[in-house]
Amino acid sequence: MILPIVAYGAESLRKRSADIQPDYPQLGKFIEDMWETMYASSGVGLAAPQVNRNIRLFVMDSQQIFEHQEEEDKGMYADEPGIKQIFINAQIIALDGEEWPYNEGCLSIPKIREDIHRPQTVTIRFQDEHFKEHTATYTGITARIIQHEYDHIEGKLFIDYLKPLRKKMLKGKLTDISKGKVKVDYKMVFPG
Repeated sequence: MILPIVAYGAESLRKRSADIQPDYPQLGKFIEDMWETMYASSGVGLAAPQVNRNIRLFVMDSQQIFEHQEEEDKGMYADEPGIKQIFINAQIIALDGEEWPYNEGCLSIPKIREDIHRPQTVTIRFQDEHFKEHTATYTGITARIIQHEYDHIEGKLFIDYLKPLRKKMLKGKLTDISKGKVKVDYKMVFPG
């Protein structure tokens, strides 16, 4: 089932999410719905707070980015061909490497894209859908998507990295999004 994505201004996007246990109600179905929602929205990642659940869970698929890159661009993504992974109860252990800019967007903040600087490498501890513990290090675009989705479970948005003047310039667009004055080709719900 495709879930509606909550828009900028929703409370769930600003709360730190809670850990979950293997007995979380209908977890398997929820994960299926997360994948379906992410792909139906043309996203590469989706965090539970974006579908109004404040739990520490996100899904991401960086393979699809690499599949659509031109041959000459493939070298910029050191970790490709990417990963398709579920992250439960994730904790970032380390951020390393030089920060690099990339034009990020977010399904909860449609029609706004900004260059955001993030470290090249992330080391993260997480559980998979079977609650098996993993610790892994990722680089390039995969590391970026992980950091972006991880921010969601921490109650943070990519626009929080912008300089105050740039945020001020986007205020009108952000207000319009929160009021539902934006057209998207996926299911969305708006605050209030």
